[in-house]
Amino acid sequence: MDDSHNLLDLLKHIDPAQLDYATWLSVGMALKEAGYTAADWDEWSRRDIGRYHAGECFRKWDSFRGASTPVTAGTIVALAKDHGWRPERDIGYELGWDSTIGGKDDLVVIQKGWLEGREVAEPDSWDHVGQLVKYLEILFEASENVGYVTESWEKDGKYLPTKGNWDRTAGELIQQFNKCKDDIGAVLGDYKLEAGAWIRFNPLDGKGCKNENVTEFRYALVESDDMNIDQQNAIIRELELPVACLVHSGGKSLHAITRIDAANYDEYRKRVDYLYTVLKKNGMNVDTQNKNPSRLSRMPGVMRNGHKQFLIDTNIGKESWKDWQEWIEGINDDLPEPESLTSVWDDLPELAPPLIDSVLRQGHKMLMAGPSKAGKSFALIELCCAIAEGRRWFNWPCTQGKVMYVNLELDRASCLHRFRDVYTALGWQPKNLNNIDIWNLRGKSVPMDKLAPKLIRRAAKKNYIAIIIDPIYKVITGDENSADQMAHFCNQFDRVCTDLGAAVIYCHHHSKGSQGNKRSMDRASGSGVFARDPDALLDLIELELNENILKQEENKAIAHVCKEWLNKHVKDWEDHVSQDHLCSEKDMLEACRKLLETETHYAMQKDVEAARKAIKQRTAWRIDGTLREFPKFPPVNLWFNYPIHYVDDVGSLQDIEAEGEAPPWQKATEKRKYRAKKDRRNKAQEFDDAVKSCNMGEPPTINNLIEWFSSTGKTVAERTIRDWIKTFGYEIDRNNGNTIVKKDAGGT
Repeated sequence: MDDSHNLLDLLKHIDPAQLDYATWLSVGMALKEAGYTAADWDEWSRRDIGRYHAGECFRKWDSFRGASTPVTAGTIVALAKDHGWRPERDIGYELGWDSTIGGKDDLVVIQKGWLEGREVAEPDSWDHVGQLVKYLEILFEASENVGYVTESWEKDGKYLPTKGNWDRTAGELIQQFNKCKDDIGAVLGDYKLEAGAWIRFNPLDGKGCKNENVTEFRYALVESDDMNIDQQNAIIRELELPVACLVHSGGKSLHAITRIDAANYDEYRKRVDYLYTVLKKNGMNVDTQNKNPSRLSRMPGVMRNGHKQFLIDTNIGKESWKDWQEWIEGINDDLPEPESLTSVWDDLPELAPPLIDSVLRQGHKMLMAGPSKAGKSFALIELCCAIAEGRRWFNWPCTQGKVMYVNLELDRASCLHRFRDVYTALGWQPKNLNNIDIWNLRGKSVPMDKLAPKLIRRAAKKNYIAIIIDPIYKVITGDENSADQMAHFCNQFDRVCTDLGAAVIYCHHHSKGSQGNKRSMDRASGSGVFARDPDALLDLIELELNENILKQEENKAIAHVCKEWLNKHVKDWEDHVSQDHLCSEKDMLEACRKLLETETHYAMQKDVEAARKAIKQRTAWRIDGTLREFPKFPPVNLWFNYPIHYVDDVGSLQDIEAEGEAPPWQKATEKRKYRAKKDRRNKAQEFDDAVKSCNMGEPPTINNLIEWFSSTGKTVAERTIRDWIKTFGYEIDRNNGNTIVKKDAGGT
């Protein structure tokens, strides 16, 4: 799958009218999987005037509920390619000579101002036949046909080659050279000393010398005529080109026969374009007429106008195309160099200051995970408010500063109302609203690799100390169960942290099923990368409330309502209520009945009923943490009373078990029961095998079984055999010689 493209741009290349119904549905599923909206699918579908029905996309959209093997963005990429689209900057496609690779000069290896030439000296004496034989042995298999040219013709003072020959194999030529007594002409035919000779560096099929006659696309020719030989030699070596044979042309250029290792002609063209582009970026203007795989190159071992065409070197640079390409693309990776610990031991850099005390540092990442209806979004809004006001979030003090809340799920009005509701419920004065920016992206969100640069551009120079993204399932790119795809996804958060110097905080949902018996870092849905990537993981799990706890909380809440009304309407009411009655619902209600005016008491009843209802709606949660920078904190118990969470300071929840959680003694008991059950299964299987085997497949007697077990080195008493017969579902067939049969197999 290719996640690096804007799918809406790709849809411009796909005509919905040309798709069948199933493919049209697949496009919708892929868009939803990639985080786009039903409106995006609907807008594209309108182009099919004949089949478009208003509202159909939105109805279908709601039925796309995910699958174990979802339709992904790769479907749209493939369709776009089928309809003629090609990625503009994909290395796998031809590049124009003025095209660039990457957004910067990321393939530049050579600093031109510091490049020193490497001298190439013509040898005084040479084994010219030996050079040609070595060339053939390196480039060709013995059975492969070789194309070569010794005949030439003159035009405007320049000698040009004819088509030449291609009827002999490398093995045949080498064998004949070994017998030619230093006379190359005797094997290949005489060449003109002023013109030299040529050879093709890729093997041919013996039927011609065109591109279609090339049988293996192994090599490409690198040649430049506009720089001196020493500089060419230096660039070729500095770039570590995977050169099989480096030949002096006898003129003003070197011929580097460079390994391409292409599977076919199409791949050959792409790799040669890439090779030439890298060379151009590094100061070598390559002769682009040499791109085709059947090209002629200068033959080593012959003379040309008084100069030798000779082998300078063989097998230099990287061993293969793959090794070279990986090295080129990694040479300017912008990664820091390793540093010695000795150099910094006495001058260590300062740690990033805390954003959330004892939990998260500024510029780091935090994930909040939890099930649906845990109030994760409210918790993150509470965090926004705490950072903006420099207040506590749950148990932890927060550093004051600017924060951006990226809202991907709520419509704009609902999101804004939530902020005001949270401020009101917390009882905080909104003194620093200018510290909170909200980016509402519902219906407009894009995959995270597209969102990150847009976010960075908008957040630059705003001095945010935190970016909160809620929720991330809206911007996930790829399969959330794939470790490598999720690692790529999480890298986008690093990019935001690094470029903005701000903490990135985001939330994600739990996987399905009971979570109480799992570790906190194993509860988040999808790949374990989610839990291991952030610097802080806060995990919410629901606590199972019993009637006693709810009644206790109701008692306290109603007693509190009574106090509020008495404080407001009755002076010195404490003189009429004992200290023992202050926390009693029954006693406080009785006191209100006696002390409050009738109308006032009636009005108070509405608050009492509201308090009862709020208690019934209240849920309890436990936060567990996995921290990279700080010691692990004890679990924090919370009440969620819409729309805010607050810490259980009095310890009402400390002994409550999480949903699906069991105490250690219970877990041990269940483990013992499981092992016992497994042992019983193993013994039953062993007994079944014995019954089937001990009497040649016929129903055995007890004595048959005793003898069979004895033969295996295991002594079993008759009484034990009889116990097993009953335990494992057998019985003794007294009508058939007291043999042992399965009850469900016709036993009596």
